[in-house]
Amino acid sequence: MTTETSHKFRESALRAIEIELEAIQALTDRIDDHFVRACEVIMACKGRVVVTGMGKSGHIGNKIAATLASTGTPSFFVHPGEASHGDLGMITSQDVVLGISNSGNTSEVLTILPLIKRMGAPLISMTGNENSTLAREAVANLDVSVALEACPLGLAPTSSTTATLVMGDALAVALLEARGFSTEDFALSHPGGSLGRKLLLRVSEIMHTGDRIPRVQEDTPLSGALLEISRKGLGMTTVINAGGDLVGVFTDGDLRRTLDRSVDIHNTPIAEVMTRNGRIIHDDQLAAEALNMMEELKINALPVIARDGKLTGAINMHDLLRAGVI
Repeated sequence: MTTETSHKFRESALRAIEIELEAIQALTDRIDDHFVRACEVIMACKGRVVVTGMGKSGHIGNKIAATLASTGTPSFFVHPGEASHGDLGMITSQDVVLGISNSGNTSEVLTILPLIKRMGAPLISMTGNENSTLAREAVANLDVSVALEACPLGLAPTSSTTATLVMGDALAVALLEARGFSTEDFALSHPGGSLGRKLLLRVSEIMHTGDRIPRVQEDTPLSGALLEISRKGLGMTTVINAGGDLVGVFTDGDLRRTLDRSVDIHNTPIAEVMTRNGRIIHDDQLAAEALNMMEELKINALPVIARDGKLTGAINMHDLLRAGVI
């Protein structure tokens, strides 16, 4: 590959990016009364947002529907061609239809317009032509017109699909914030993925409990604490008093520091060498918070206590790894 060819590749790519950036920037002037009206109609919707579009607009519509659904606005995509052959029955008068067409005159979309009107479902459009049939029939038209496609032939939808996608994201975010949609709400719609695990999983669900908690009394010899660490395999042990309250921890790091002092491991009580007032985590906190704490403090395990201060478990980095939090 010649230097000249490499230069042309980069030049074409940068030109495409610049054209699409300009298309996105132009959208800032389109967040107008029509956009506000679209938000109001969707917020008042008792059903779902039904997104439809043909070709590349349909692909973008699929993504917009997915984004709306995952951010608190029930939504799904209906192919306009399939709608004409039975899938129109998926739409009810309680729904809002979001029709996407760059020209605003896509025949497959226009074919189902009279039926949508007849059932009384409000229509919102996203078009590149505010004078088109689709735009005129809508209660609100979101203008996604572009001055230039990134495709040098002006044929392949590029800038126009990018502008439509960004307008869809703007709509989803505006609705998300208006609904007070939270991170926990988001996690509930993503239970199977890593986002769901990070946002929903609690320490109590993956911590070691009962006899699996490494713990010794504060008068236990250091040698006994080392045996407990070895048996439980968490690289640490908790230290409790006669009432079962957590009074300290002893970790691998504490062991290294203790051995440097030539301490008698058979006669030295663990209370003399443990770390008092060490970091803990509560059992009702997110597992992701445990991960953040361990990474920040550069430690591998944490005692877990209940809100009443009682020791209820222990958790280490391997538990988080197995749970998919990392």
